[in-house]
Amino acid sequence: MPTMFSDKKILLADDHSVVRRGVALILKESLVGVNINYAADFDSVISVLKKEPIDLIILDINLPGGNTSAMIAKVRMVQSSVKILMFSAFDEEQFALRYIQAGADGYLNKLIVEEKIIEAVKIILDGGKYISERVKNKIFENALNNTPLNPLESLSDREMEVASLLVKGEGNLEISNILNIQMSTVSTYKHRIFEKLNVTNVVSLVEQYKLYSE
Repeated sequence: MPTMFSDKKILLADDHSVVRRGVALILKESLVGVNINYAADFDSVISVLKKEPIDLIILDINLPGGNTSAMIAKVRMVQSSVKILMFSAFDEEQFALRYIQAGADGYLNKLIVEEKIIEAVKIILDGGKYISERVKNKIFENALNNTPLNPLESLSDREMEVASLLVKGEGNLEISNILNIQMSTVSTYKHRIFEKLNVTNVVSLVEQYKLYSE
């Protein structure tokens, strides 16, 4: 049954028009009277916030001009009380905790069913926080095992050196020369890094390194 939200303003910030239109349609069907604004990049988000009060931003992690958890602080510098729901196709277990830790009010995977989108928006507009059961279980598991919220903290100093060079685009041979170690040793470090960070390629490593090294 539709819920009345006639006094609420939502800003949909995503660079894909199909996503913006789809989410807007879902929201308008269930949140009667809600006002929806749109932004395709982070500069537009800030521009909208400077012009009018917004109750909730549904913010794509990969938004052009933003694309880091620092977006949250920048948004709150313009409107301190605005609610922020991160919206992403990235794996929740790797990214949700970082954005919640940075001050987001919720994290939603783009592959989620429509009902969960409505649920998340209602909970946050009513003053609550939204994270999936999967992420709640991850938080509990981390606390139980005393696992750091920042996975980079699990790397040794040498592993961090290798990881930072991989992120910069250096190959095994270049890293071997820079650190004066054998290529086989570089491969061993690389394997350990991927295993500890639960990534399978350098692209995923770059995303996680960028997220947690801010």
